[in-house]
Amino acid sequence: MKISDCDPLQGRRLQVLSPEGKADPELLPEFDDESLRRIFGQLLMGRLFDRHCMALQREGRLGTYAPVEGQEACQVGSVLALAKGDWVVPSFRETMAAICRGVPLETIFRYWMGSEEGSRIPRELRFLPVSIPVGSHTLHAAGMAMAIQYKGEADAVLCYFGDGATSEGDFHEALTFAGVRRAPVVFFCQNNGWAISVPRSKQCAAASLAAKGVGYGFPGIQIDGNDPFAAYLATRTALERARSGEGPTLIEAVTYRLGPHTTSDDPLRYRENAEVEKMRALEPLVRYRQFLKQRGLWSEAWENELAASHQARIEDAARRAESAPPPTPESVFDSMFAALPAHLARQRSELLDALKEG
Repeated sequence: MKISDCDPLQGRRLQVLSPEGKADPELLPEFDDESLRRIFGQLLMGRLFDRHCMALQREGRLGTYAPVEGQEACQVGSVLALAKGDWVVPSFRETMAAICRGVPLETIFRYWMGSEEGSRIPRELRFLPVSIPVGSHTLHAAGMAMAIQYKGEADAVLCYFGDGATSEGDFHEALTFAGVRRAPVVFFCQNNGWAISVPRSKQCAAASLAAKGVGYGFPGIQIDGNDPFAAYLATRTALERARSGEGPTLIEAVTYRLGPHTTSDDPLRYRENAEVEKMRALEPLVRYRQFLKQRGLWSEAWENELAASHQARIEDAARRAESAPPPTPESVFDSMFAALPAHLARQRSELLDALKEG
């Protein structure tokens, strides 16, 4: 199947890598062996970092955390398609995208540890800070893309969000503006099956979320979100389209959240373990490992060595994050505005006075 044949209204989904690890030779990107192994390394790093964050949170060393386990392929493949000048607008589950884009591990840890320093991302990475309100950042992405267009620049914007965001009014407004203005933005929906405890079937009656793109005047494409090659090809095509002035694309990556919505969520209250175990067999690390095995590019010893190297990096970054100066209560005011408005300056002063009295 070609990308142009993927019609979400007809239920045709882009897939390059089957759950058994078999690749479609006509669609497989021309990556060399080193690049193919590097993709596995990124998937593995995401899994190990995610599990380390979960462990730290359970020990009380990290705040509420949104796990990404099961969705790594969406992010690894799509980031791989970015050019250096492109912007990334994440929601709150794009840990793997941040790592692939080069955001320091220590910075990511500091964000989830409650420090505003965790939102101070090197500007040259063009990766915006985490956005917690569901769907509101899609407007930021549309606005940024319109600014790029106005300035005559050749860059594009990649915006991530979950299936729950497609039920928000902000999403509608963002896609309306982007479609009318033919803005250079790619809307990347990671449909992981659940908006917290609400299943996809109760969120929208459309045949696919990708089909919504048609209603805003631009293409929508549905892909296998556990296939990094499908994510790469769809995002690369959409970015090329955006940069050439053809406007936005909506990508729906059908994946599955294996863990809780966040560490404050109990998924056992709304879904069966049998469902999770069924989907675990389709998760990206399993199928990509099979792909490498079939090409003679994987060994248990190699993976173990890679995992040990990654784990050492993760633990070192966590130690540095924990040893950094802790955030102070008044630091919440420091990064909101270039010049703090009078009413917030007054609130900051009142907070400091209360802390002294307390």
